[in-house]
Amino acid sequence: MQRYFFNAMLTTDQCYGYYRGEISYVVVTTDNGTRVQLAFRHFQPFVDSNGIRGRFRLTISEQGAFISLEKIN
Repeated sequence: MQRYFFNAMLTTDQCYGYYRGEISYVVVTTDNGTRVQLAFRHFQPFVDSNGIRGRFRLTISEQGAFISLEKIN
C-alpha cells in the first residue's frame, strides 16, 4: 500500500460543479509533490456547507487502485 497526505480546500461553488455534472475529478498535490487525480465521489462524505476543507490521507494499492480517503484533522 501507498499512503499520500495532502491538504484540500474546495469552495461550495466548486463542489456544486460536481452535482451539476461539470466536474468529475479533483487533482491534488501531495506533501511529497506527487499530483494525484481522484474521483470527486471519494470526497462526497467530507462536503459540508463550506465546501471541503481539511487534511487528508489517501491510501492506494501497489497497483494504484483506490483503497480509502480519510480526513485526519
